[in-house]
Amino acid sequence: MSADADTANPTLRRAIGRKVLLLFVVGDILGAGIYALTGKVAGEVGGAIWIPFLCAFVLATLTAAAYAELVGRYPQAAGAALYAQRAFERPFVTFLVAFAVLMSGITSAGAAARAFGGDYLAEFITVPTLIAAWFFLLVITAINVIGISESVKVNVVLTIVEASGLIVILAIGVVALVQGDGDPSRAMEITTEGTPWIAILGATGLAFYALLGFEDSVNLAEETQHPRRDFPRALFGGLIIAGLIYLGVAFTSTMLVDTETLAGSTGPLLEVVKVAGLTFPPKLFALIALLAVTNTALINMIMASRLVYGMSNEGIVPKIFSRVHAGRQTPYVAIAFTVLIAMTLVATGDLAGLADTTVLLLLLVFATVNVSVLVLRRSADEDDEAAEKVEGDDAKPFRAPTWAPVLGAIVSLVLASPLTGREGSVYLRAGILLAIGVVLYLVNRWAVGRAERA
Repeated sequence: MSADADTANPTLRRAIGRKVLLLFVVGDILGAGIYALTGKVAGEVGGAIWIPFLCAFVLATLTAAAYAELVGRYPQAAGAALYAQRAFERPFVTFLVAFAVLMSGITSAGAAARAFGGDYLAEFITVPTLIAAWFFLLVITAINVIGISESVKVNVVLTIVEASGLIVILAIGVVALVQGDGDPSRAMEITTEGTPWIAILGATGLAFYALLGFEDSVNLAEETQHPRRDFPRALFGGLIIAGLIYLGVAFTSTMLVDTETLAGSTGPLLEVVKVAGLTFPPKLFALIALLAVTNTALINMIMASRLVYGMSNEGIVPKIFSRVHAGRQTPYVAIAFTVLIAMTLVATGDLAGLADTTVLLLLLVFATVNVSVLVLRRSADEDDEAAEKVEGDDAKPFRAPTWAPVLGAIVSLVLASPLTGREGSVYLRAGILLAIGVVLYLVNRWAVGRAERA
């Protein structure tokens, strides 16, 4: 009977080890953010661009502690939406959290599309940014429609490529220090027209975009061999590796390129390559950067379309979104819906605005996750007997120090507030996106109600 039950209700295979999980975390973090937004961060604070990246790393670590604890309690592939449901038991709250994650993926892809049409592409061809962004999204959509197997293979190749580009920048920085090139003192200069701490807050919001992706790894919890033992180590290890790479890239950029040049470029790392003492073909680096941007968009659009498909299968949004292409076996309606929103978004905002919208949406999600940890602790014994067990994983669940989720929630809300100097258009864009979700939710409730009455 047990075998029959397992056949009738198959579960995901726990096949992911610690090393693979660590590579996934690092690969998910590295991407378009560092390639495209280094200059925008410089425009906010001047030469000391490492400070916002360091602040962003600290915030990410605080929230990662909350995720690590919750994965130990609930090692399932549902992420923030699962934690919100367990903590608050309000379907509408759970839906809003899931939809905010979904829309953050689409806005992130939109930001990547704007980055694709910038200075990196200009090394090869001059095309209006909006046209290039739309074409880019259509290519990403085509890969997404072809199939998940092909998409994952492309993702693996692009992850290796984008990591190699950052290694090139780090090598350039080491050579510059050895040869005495550049101006390291520029890394200590904070140049801003307003209050320095407000400028740092705003720049931290932008820099945080480059560290996003670590939260996606929780969706692999149900496929990890030893989630309690391995997940915290892989999560914190991946953040440390990515954080050190980003700090090195930020220092190298400001050491070799003046702030005005960085701030005015949508391809800031290309400016580093062009002035480097270590010869590296600019066109080759531009190609690497374009592929890195492509990888970020591909990951986000895959995630977003599957979230819409999953919500539709669960009866949360209209059933039409659960339609699957007969030949390719991909959710083509969900893919079309997400790319339509992405193409609309790239016409409404620039690179920094779309990246900031992504950060705003996820900061609200992170605040919810941090609060969820504190709420769920009240309903669990101190020895974590309430935590769900995983066969073969007898490790004690990770428990974050209480101050970490408290501080994580506070800092997330502060960075989501107008104190950062965030433009009103960012709040408007995020509000409209969440309103789309509310409309879909209400339409689905109305349709289900009619069906039940009939």
